[in-house]
Parts: sequence; C-alpha cells; structure tokens
Amino acid sequence: MTTSRNASTIRDVARLAGVSVATISRYLNNSAPLSADTAERVQTAMTELDFSPHPAARSLASNKTNAIGLVLTEIGGEFYTPLLRGIESVTSAEGFDLLIHSTKTKAPPSGPIKRRPLSENNTDGLLVFIDALDEVELIRLKKVKFPVVLIHQSSPKGLEIPMVTIENQSGSQKVVDHLIEEHNCKKIAFIQGPANNEDSKGREKGYRLSLKNHGISFDPNLVVIGGFESAQAYEAVRKLIKRGISFDAIFTGDDDNAIGVIQALNEASRRIPEDVAVAGFDDSLFARLLTPPLTTVKAPNEQVGAEATRQLIKLIRGESATLQTVLPVEMIIRRSCGCKQ
Repeated sequence: MTTSRNASTIRDVARLAGVSVATISRYLNNSAPLSADTAERVQTAMTELDFSPHPAARSLASNKTNAIGLVLTEIGGEFYTPLLRGIESVTSAEGFDLLIHSTKTKAPPSGPIKRRPLSENNTDGLLVFIDALDEVELIRLKKVKFPVVLIHQSSPKGLEIPMVTIENQSGSQKVVDHLIEEHNCKKIAFIQGPANNEDSKGREKGYRLSLKNHGISFDPNLVVIGGFESAQAYEAVRKLIKRGISFDAIFTGDDDNAIGVIQALNEASRRIPEDVAVAGFDDSLFARLLTPPLTTVKAPNEQVGAEATRQLIKLIRGESATLQTVLPVEMIIRRSCGCKQ
C-alpha cells in the first residue's frame, strides 16, 4: 500500500530505492552527481510514496533557503509600489523567493522584540529599508557575516554595509532653485519628514543650501513636520496659516505631504499657484492627477529596489558589492509651481 505524503520519510524512500539516506539527500539538494540509474530509482520511489521533502529540511541540508527577506517599517502608500516591483523583478529573475516583514507594530510590554521574523534562520540575505532595524541588530548580523543591503539608509559607522539611495540633497536644491529663480519665491516653507529620517535630512540640506546660494535667510518658522503623511502635513500647514506665518511657496518634502498641503491651502482659499506655489518629491503615481498637477522630483524607486536586490545577491554568492550607490533624480515641471505645461 502506498504510504501517505505525511507519513513517508526520507528513510522510506531510501529503503524502497535501495540506496542510502545520504544518496537521497544528494539527489534532493543536487549536491553531488548520481548515475542515471540511481537517479531514476530515487525518483520512482519518491513518486510511489508520494514523498515531498519539507522545504525547511532541504534548507538545513544545503544551508540555503533560496529566499531573500525585505524588512520595512510599513507597506502602505504609493511610495512602496514601485520599490516592491523593482525588488520582485530581480528576485524572480534570479530564482529567489521574496519574504516581506513590516516592523510597524508596538513592542510587547516586556520590552523590545528579541527575535526577528526574518533573519539568517530563514533567508539567505536581507534588504533593510530605512529605520526598519535598529543598529544593535545590524551589528549582530554583521558579526555573523550575514548578507545585508540597506535601502535609503547609510551604514552605521564602522560596519561598511552596502546601501542604495537617491540624490536627495541635489534634487531638493534644484526644485527650490526653480521656485526662487523662475517664480521669484522668497518665503518658502519646508515640510519635514519623520524625525531623524535620512531622506528628509538630505532634502532639508538641499532646501537650506538653495536659500543660502540665493541670499535668502533661513527662517525656522517656515519649517514644520509633516512626517511624510498627508494628514500630518495638512495639520502643519493649517497651523502655519493660523499663526499668521507668511509664505509664498511650499516645498512639501514628499508627494504624500503634498496631498495634505494642497487640502489645507484650498480650505484657506489660498490659490495654487497664484498665491502659493507648491512642489513635492518622489513623482508618485497620483502627482499628475492632483489639482493642479504637482511639480515634483522624480525618484527612481523601482530602480532603487532592483539595484539593492542585485547588490544583495552578489553578497549571497560570495561576490563583492558596491558600498554606496546613489541614483540620480529628475525634476518634473507641472502647473503647481506656476509653470504652464
């Protein structure tokens, strides 16, 4: 009688095929050549017993999972769609499964989570989005020589973990230059992202540098926190208006912020761009659909995901990876800044 899939074991297959357990293991993991006759007997025995090896067992035998892990702070929003598309295009082409974990959960009362769902135990390497893992965990992974590539985050000092990002500072400087030089804006507000966010810091540097280069004094009253969230940006601009802060343009920091900024300006009867010019960053899918269409900086998020994955696969295969990859951005002119398309 045929043994069920759940009951059959590698020993059952070895006994029926007339070979050792080690031979079955070599066949399953393709770790050593077998004769055509032996391979045929093993496959026949597996078919007769309806035997399917557990993926975890095969991973233990080969020390490989053929899986890449992606650790994110969250998975919502238009920003992540092209990033995930770029990652998946490379993992699929290279024969890796993609496992995704979001860290946007509260730690249990007893303290921080000690064991991560994705690690060296169930993946061959990790893609780590900005702020998704703390420095302690990155140091641990480095010590055990586990392949890691950072996305939009510099490596902690001394670790030399490869990272892939974009030209945040130069891209922001160009769009603020445009507001000043082409539209004579003098009082430009800036909407920050989350506190200590590396992308936001780079964009603020570009904003400040543009002001300095044009002889415009930096006014801290014009810098507010939007957190890369439309609702928070909406409230930030409402407060600016309520406080009577004068501004003739807003650089929103990212396109999600821009949604809240435009809503707040509309409710205050501030015309865009006649009263206030608006510019964003990312060129999300919805940017061209806003009213008016949003001038922004196109971030190559799909290429970021693809390049980070290519670098990680190099590490997994024992090859060297580029320590810092910075991809170029492009300013996209639409009507929200005052230009005519």
